Parts: sequence; C-alpha cells; structure tokens
Amino acid sequence: MGQDHRQQPRRSGDPDPTTEPRNRDTTRAPTRQRQGSRPWLWPGLLALGVAASSAAALLLPAVLATAVDRALSGTTGQGLLPLAGVLGALTAAETLAQYAGPRTTAEATARLRAALVRHIMAVGPHPARHMATGDLAARLTASAGEAGLSTQAAVYAVAQLAMAAGSVLALALLAPELAAAFLVTAPAGWLLLRRHLRRTVTRGEGYQRAQAAVAARLLDALAGHRTIAAAGTVDREIERVLRPVPELGRHGRALWDSQRRVAWSTGLLAPATQITVLAVAGHALSTGALGAGGLVAALGYATLGLGGFGAAQSLLDLARARAGHQRVREVLAVPPQPPGLRALPPGAGRVELRGITVHTRGGTVLDGLDLVLPARRCVALVGRSGSGTSLLAAVAGGLMAPDRGTVLLDGTPLDEVSPAALRAAVSYAFCDPELTGPTVLDALRAAAEPLPETRVHAAARAAQADGFVRRLPAGYHTPLAEAPLSGGQRQRLGLARALARDSRLLVLDDATSSLDSATEAAVLRALDDSHGDRTRLVVTRRTATAARADLVAWLHEGHVEAVAPHHELWEVPAYRALFRGTDD
Repeated sequence: MGQDHRQQPRRSGDPDPTTEPRNRDTTRAPTRQRQGSRPWLWPGLLALGVAASSAAALLLPAVLATAVDRALSGTTGQGLLPLAGVLGALTAAETLAQYAGPRTTAEATARLRAALVRHIMAVGPHPARHMATGDLAARLTASAGEAGLSTQAAVYAVAQLAMAAGSVLALALLAPELAAAFLVTAPAGWLLLRRHLRRTVTRGEGYQRAQAAVAARLLDALAGHRTIAAAGTVDREIERVLRPVPELGRHGRALWDSQRRVAWSTGLLAPATQITVLAVAGHALSTGALGAGGLVAALGYATLGLGGFGAAQSLLDLARARAGHQRVREVLAVPPQPPGLRALPPGAGRVELRGITVHTRGGTVLDGLDLVLPARRCVALVGRSGSGTSLLAAVAGGLMAPDRGTVLLDGTPLDEVSPAALRAAVSYAFCDPELTGPTVLDALRAAAEPLPETRVHAAARAAQADGFVRRLPAGYHTPLAEAPLSGGQRQRLGLARALARDSRLLVLDDATSSLDSATEAAVLRALDDSHGDRTRLVVTRRTATAARADLVAWLHEGHVEAVAPHHELWEVPAYRALFRGTDD
C-alpha cells in the first residue's frame, strides 16, 4: 500500500562531443526534437501511475474487508476475484510510477542543465564577474539535480496527502469515532513536520552555498596549480580551499538532524495513532457496531492515513528542490548581452577602449579605463596579478561586455557587431587552451568556415607546433584523445589555431607562458613577420615579450598607468618590479 518515493536518480554526464560522429548534429536532432516536444509525457505518466496506485490503495482495505466477511460466512470465492483485481491494478500502477519517476527527474534535470548551459554561454565566457566558476559548476551539477526532484516530490506529496484525507473519510464512513480517534493524534505530527520543513529549506540553501564555495576555491586552485607549486604555497592553498568546510559540516549536520527529528517524530506518532484507532475499533467490534471485516478495514485505513506522515520525506525533497530552483534562478536572472546585427567595415584593426568599467564579485577591477591599440601594431598588456589584464583583453576582443564604456573596432562599437562578424575579426589564444575535435587537425581548424589544410600547416609552423605534430602516430590526423601533449605543446596548438584564422585582431592572453625562452622568441618572430599585418594584444608577464612589443600598456589599479615602449618604462622602478621573479 505504501509508496516508495525516495528514488533520486542522478543523470550521468553527457558524452564527450569529440567521440561522436562528425555528423552528430543531423543524426541526433530528431531525437532531441522528440524529447523537447513532449516534456509532459513522463510527468503525466508519473501522475497517472501515482493516482491509480493511490485509488487502488484506498480501495484495497474495503475489498479486503468484504473478502474477510465472505470468508467468515462461507462464500470465500466471491471475494477473491475483486481482491485479485485491485491487487493487480495496484501492482501495475506502482510499476508505472516507479519507472516514470526516475525518468521525470532525469529529464527535468537535463532540461534545467541545458537551460543553464545555454544561458551561461549567452552571458559570456567570463561568468566570474557574477559568480565563481566553481559556484557555477555546483549550481549546474548539484543544484540542478536537486531542482529536478521537484515534480516527482510534488506528485508523491500530493498523492500521500490525498490518501491520508481519503483514509480519514473512509474511517468516518466505517464509524465516526474511528475518524475522531485518528484526528486526535495526527495533527500533532503535522505541526512538528511543518516546523522542521521550514528549517530544512534554510539549511538546504546554506549547505548548497557552502558546497559551492568549496568548489569555487578548488577550481581556482586547480587553475593556478603551476603558480602555487612554483611559489611553494601548497599548504596555504589547501587551508584556503578547506576554509568553508566547517560551515558545510554545520549545515550538513543540521540537515541530518532535521531529518532525524522528522523520522523520530513520525516513528513515535504512527504507532500511537494506530493503537488509538485499533482500541476504538476493538471496542466497536465488542459491541457489535463493527464486524471482523470492518476491523481489518479500520486497520488498513489507519495505516494509509499514516501515509500522510510519509509525505514528510517528499516534502523534504520538495524543500531541497526549492533551494535548488532558487540557485538555478539566480543564474538565469543574470542578463545576457544582446547580440549585435551590424557587419564590420573594412579596416586594419584599430581598437579603442573608452571609459571601460568592469565590476566583479570582489569589487571594481577596471575603472573608467581608456586605451587605444594602433592598427597593425603589437601592444603588450602588463600588470600585477589580479589587476585585470585578462579581463581587459576579453573586453577588447568582445568576449565580455563592460559594465560601462565602449569598445570600438575600426570605428564600430563591438556591442553592435553581429557574433559571426566578430568571430571572423578576432582570434584568441589562451594560457590553457581547450582543444576540441576528433583529430589534431580538426582542433586547429575550428572555425565557422572550414580552413584549408595548407593554411593550418603554415600556422602550426609559425607557432612552432608543426614538428611535434608530425611526430605523432598519425601526424595531423592523430585522434586528439590519443595525443599526449605537454602544457607547452597545448599552448602552441592554441596559438596555431588562432593564427590559422584570417582575423584583424589577435589577442594572446598569457598564451606563451608555458614555452621556453627560445621557443617563445621563435613564435614572437613569426608573429612579427608573417602575421605583422594584424593588430596584436599580448597579455604577458615576461620581460622579453614586453620588449618585443611596439608599445606596452601598463595596467595599475583599474587604470592605464602608462603607454610607451618597454625600454622607456624600464626606467620606472615600479614597472621593473612587475617582472621580478616571473622570467625563466
């Protein structure tokens, strides 16, 4: 008769897109359309199965009572067929509900995660302005998974409460004093449950916040593991990452304590309620007001009525889902940057940044900054760690919109340029590039328009990557997953990918930090020679890289402190201090 609503399936991770066929978008699209066009299917089947199961469970005590009365009267066979029918219907309905419940949760979680990913991509690649990367990862995994429980938990909670109400009504029809006996003890349990549920919502939100804080700090540490190892601050970083753990433990213990109190309260009140109802039913049986079948029915309906206490777990799941929904909604509330519609006019790649202001969770990083990148020149961007050099590079190339200010590329505001035109005009190379595609060649020519293989080879030679790529088992056609790459080799492939595209602006965000001095010098020479017709913005912490640039923009406390050739700035002690301990 009881219903097990505690299954909480977790959706496994999505498959790696690099392992799927090249034509996966066309072959899998119909499946995605079928799933998206019927989001009501599994919730509907779950509701149908739970409703049918609840109805059969409410019928079962009455049918069982009839079978008992007929058995005592010597007509056993007449009561068995209805009993078998109700039991069969109950089994079928429970089977449907047990199958539809996990599917409902899994599909709801998948839809939430897909919506989150789409929104995060629409907001831009620098979500740390609003939330830490680890916090976003926690919301995408844990919070979305909790929120996906809402439909299943709500259906079971409503069904269990409806069964409890139906059981009280059935007890009243058997004998009014039975319903009165049930209602004497049941309300006390509901008052206790209500108080604990309010506490659970608050504790669940606190637990998820603390969990996200640990994840955010851990991802930050992993991203900067080379710097941490070089600086010898491993113990300090471990302490920093684990700092929110005591708070996480407090919230976790509070959650378990709340569930313990709910289980203890219901475990105490349930037998008390059953004993009270059975005592009244036994008295009615002794006076002849109730038959043997009625006693069986009273016991059955009292047990079903106690299923209302079983709704406590569903309501706890609903409270957790509510906390998860709240954290998901906070991400979806971040407004995305609306795409522009204009095409870029012909130009040489002059970039103007006017009054750029960028706020992050930690405060204002860029404050009214002005900077001009001359066309076809190389500008090195330097500053202390945390000064916002990477943020400024992202703003200059249109990866991130500033909170205030305007960025112009050849006289056109970037927020008015269409995404396709912007992608064609700007290329990026990062410190830790993500390489995607089935093979190394596919990873290097990742672009909106297919790139000729000869162009990719030329870009790889310029990035000093052609030699080690050709030494791979299948050269450029080596599967990416089977290509053992060091950090420096990954950076060279990232540089080659950026150089292969015919863009007017090239942004290198610490993209040569893992290269040795000789390799970096060769790459920079190639940039000056074969790619010198592009505007280049190079975020660097190396003296040699800054010295090769035409100009150096020195970023300090949210402003551009100076723009001048490296040899002029080298006379300033504060400028020289930027490179202390950063060169090989």
